[in-house]
Amino acid sequence: MALELTDANFDEIVLKSDKPVIVDLWAVWCGPCRMVGPIIEEIGKDYEGKVVIGKLDVDNNPAVTARYGIRNIPTILFFKDGEVVDKQVGAVPKAMLVGKLEQYL
Repeated sequence: MALELTDANFDEIVLKSDKPVIVDLWAVWCGPCRMVGPIIEEIGKDYEGKVVIGKLDVDNNPAVTARYGIRNIPTILFFKDGEVVDKQVGAVPKAMLVGKLEQYL
């Protein structure tokens, strides 16, 4: 299950994680985000214990959104050791996200 990320808990959960982290940046009003959401949850189940999965609502968390220059959603950021190592903008198939993730395990 994806963790709810906020401006307040982002650094603690994402940047200090000892596992790779996938962050789904989304908004309630975003249609493509609703398509990606279930895929992110599936990946979380498939990789439970190996990866941290988080969702960040861009409308309610402007600091993180601005820090990473998010202009389009959905945006999926892949973190390893506190750094962004990959990024996917827009709705894509699960296989594409898994392919990116596998590089960092």
